[in-house]
Parts: sequence; structure tokens; C-alpha cells
Amino acid sequence: MSVFESLNETSDKAVNAGEQYYKKTQEYYKLKVFQVLSLAMGTLFKAAVIGSLLLIGLIMLIIAGTLSLGQYLESNVWACLIIAVLLFIVGAVLYFIRSKFDGLVIQKLSKKFFAK
Repeated sequence: MSVFESLNETSDKAVNAGEQYYKKTQEYYKLKVFQVLSLAMGTLFKAAVIGSLLLIGLIMLIIAGTLSLGQYLESNVWACLIIAVLLFIVGAVLYFIRSKFDGLVIQKLSKKFFAK
């Protein structure tokens, strides 16, 4: 076997190994993207279901509290106003600390996204 034939055979093997590596890497990244998307969609779906149930529960709790306060004050209008002011105060507080929520969300998502 001549030197050129040996070099040709070696370079063919290297090209084949490179092609296999490329195909396997491509398959790996497709699976990784699928995994991350599946986790994200699952988390989003769970958050939507749990969040909507919690929101309905919170609305019912607010209505019950308003009715109870209305009976205590003997005025449903004042009870609604008091509850509305309390909700605005809670909303304002949450608005001012929203950056802490962003950091928490980023931290939780980065653990799932960059998990090996």
C-alpha cells in the first residue's frame, strides 16, 4: 500500500467520524430542546391550572370577607370600599417588590434549563 492510499483511507475515516459526530450532536440537541420545551410547557400548564384554581378560591374568599364585613358594618358599600382599598394596597406592595419575583423565577428556570 502506498503512502497516498494510506493517507486517503485515513482521511476517509476521519471524514466519516466527523459526519457521525455531527449527526449524533444534532440528535442530542434536538432531544435537549424537546426536553426543555416539555418541561417548560408542563410547568406552564401546571401553573395555569393551579393559578386559576387559586384565583377562584381567592375571589370566593374576598367575596365572603366582603359580605361578612358588610354585615358587621351594616353597609355593603363601605365593606366593598374597604376591601377594594386593601386590595389596591396589596397590589401596590407587590408591584414595588416585583423585581424580587423576577429574580426568583429566573433562578428556578435556570436550574431546570441548564440541568444536564
